Amino acid sequence: MYTASTAFLEALQEAGVAFIFGNFGSDHPALLEAIAEARAHGRPIPEVITCPFEMVGLHAAQGYAQVTGKPQAVVVHVDSGTLTLGGALHNVAKGRAPVLIFAGLPPYTQEGERTGSRNEFIMWLQDVADQRGIVRGYVKYEAELRTGANVKQMVLRALQFASSDPKGPVYLTGAREVMEQKSKPVKASPAAFAPLQPTALTQGAIDAVLDDLLKAKRPLIATSYVGRQPEAVGELVKLCERIGAGVYESCPSTLNFPQDHDLYTGTQWNQPFQNQALGEADMVLVLDSDVPWIPTISKPNARAIIRHIDVDPLKTDIPLWYIPAVSSHQADSLTALRQLNAALDKRRINAAKVEARRAHWSARSAERRAKLAAAEAEPRGAITMPWLIACLRRQLEDDAICLNEGITNYQPICDHLIRTRPGTLFTSGAGSLGWSGGAAIGAKLAAPDRTVVAISGDGSYMFGVPSSVQWMARRYETPYLHIVLNNRGWNAPRFSALSVHPDGYASRANTLDISFDPSPDYAGIAAAAGGAYAGRVAAPDEVEEAIAAALKAVREEKRAAVLEVWLP
Repeated sequence: MYTASTAFLEALQEAGVAFIFGNFGSDHPALLEAIAEARAHGRPIPEVITCPFEMVGLHAAQGYAQVTGKPQAVVVHVDSGTLTLGGALHNVAKGRAPVLIFAGLPPYTQEGERTGSRNEFIMWLQDVADQRGIVRGYVKYEAELRTGANVKQMVLRALQFASSDPKGPVYLTGAREVMEQKSKPVKASPAAFAPLQPTALTQGAIDAVLDDLLKAKRPLIATSYVGRQPEAVGELVKLCERIGAGVYESCPSTLNFPQDHDLYTGTQWNQPFQNQALGEADMVLVLDSDVPWIPTISKPNARAIIRHIDVDPLKTDIPLWYIPAVSSHQADSLTALRQLNAALDKRRINAAKVEARRAHWSARSAERRAKLAAAEAEPRGAITMPWLIACLRRQLEDDAICLNEGITNYQPICDHLIRTRPGTLFTSGAGSLGWSGGAAIGAKLAAPDRTVVAISGDGSYMFGVPSSVQWMARRYETPYLHIVLNNRGWNAPRFSALSVHPDGYASRANTLDISFDPSPDYAGIAAAAGGAYAGRVAAPDEVEEAIAAALKAVREEKRAAVLEVWLP
C-alpha cells in the first residue's frame, strides 16, 4: 500500500536524509505504519532515532547538520510537540542549521468520513487556529501537505529551502487523513530541487575589498561563522598570510581560523573592554558575522574603513541591525574568498608591507599566547577554567569535536582549547540554553569514530533534559563526554544585572534568586538515565586523572560520561 506517508519517507531517503529524530503521537498512525511496512519489505528509509523530548531531538538534528552540513528530519506531535521545540528552534534558526521539521495536524473529520478521522478526545483540544503560526517567525519555509499526490515534491521543495543560503529550518504539517491517503507512486528527482548555487562577489566588489586590504597598515578580518564551510578556513588562512591581515573572532559559532596561528588575535564575547585588535585596525573586513562587535563596549576606531561580506548582509530576521560599512555584499564566504585569492594572483603585492603587517599581528598574537599560558598554571586553591580546559586539551585528539555551551565561560573555553582543525569546535550559534547534550548525540551519529566532548554550565545542563539525552546516548550507542561546570547557579543573569546596575540594590543583595544550592547530582542523573560514567572533581590536582577516567569510559567502554567540575 502506497500512501502519502510512504512518499514522505521516500522523499527523505532519496534526498540523502540519514535520520528521523522522532517524537510520535496520535497524529502519526500513517507514518508509523509506513515505517513498519518499509522495514517489513526491506525498503531503505532514514533511521529513526526515538527522542523522549522534542527539543533534544531538534538539537541532535542540529548537531548532525553542524558536523556534516546535511539536513536531517525531526518529527513532532501537532501543536504541543511544536511548542516543546521552543528554544531549540531559536538555535536552529539563528544558527542557520538546515533541518526539516514535520508535525501532524489533528484530523479534519469527526464522523469517520476518511481513514484517520477523529477517534480520541484530545484531537478536539489540539485543533488550533494557526499551528504553522507558532513557528512562522523562525523558519525559512512552512507549508501544509494537502494531498498525497505531491507530498514528495513538497518535501523536496522544503529541503531545497533549508539547504539554500542562508540555511535554516523548514516546517511541514499534514493532517491524519492526508497522511493516510492512498496515492500512486510519484517520481521526483532531488536534483531538480537542488539548493541554490552560491552567490559570488562582483568584480567591482573584489577590487574594492582588495584595494582597501592592501592599502591598510593594520588590516583585520572579523568573523563569527565563516568556518561553517570547513574549506573556507583554508582559503581565509591563505588570504591573510598573503596580505598580512590579522583575524579576530566575535562570539564565534564554529572554528574559523587555526587558534595557534600567528595572525590570530583571539575572540571576544561580552567582555566589558575595548578589543585591542579591533581598535588598532585601519581597515576591517567583516566576513560572516551577526555580531561583529558590541558598540557600547568595543568597536573599530572612527577612521577605520569597514567593508562587509556575508551570506545574509541585511540580517533580515533581526529588526535592529547596522554597522558603519562603506559597502555590503551578499556572497557565499567560500566563493568570495576563492575569488579574492584568485584576484591576488594578478596583483603586485608589496612584500615589505606584508611583512610589517604580519610582524605587528604576530607580536600581538605572541603576547596573547603568553598570557594564556601563564593563566594555565596549576592553581593552589579552587579549580580555574584555564587549568581545567588546558588539562582537557592535552588529552584530546586533533579531530575531537568540542561543543562549547559555557555561556559566561565561552571565552576561556575557546581560548584554552586551542583548536586548529575546521569542524572541531561549535556553539549553538544562538542564545537558547540546553543545546550541547542533544547536539553531542547528533555529532556522534555524524562522526562515530571521533571523540565528542560537550562543555556546559550547570544551568545549561539542566535545560538540556539530561535524562532524555543520556537515555538516547545509551540506546543509540553515541557515547560522549559531558563536562558540567558547577558554579551553583546562573551566572549570566548576575553579570547582566551588574553590568546595567553596578551600584544598585542587586549588587548588594544576598541573593538574586538564581542559585542552584543545594546542587543536584548532575553526574548521577546521567548514570541513572543512561548508565553513564559519573565523575565529580573539586581539587585542581585531581582534574587530569578525572578527565582521563571519563574519556576512558567513552573511548574504551563505549558509554557516555558526565564529569561534574566544581568551580568557585
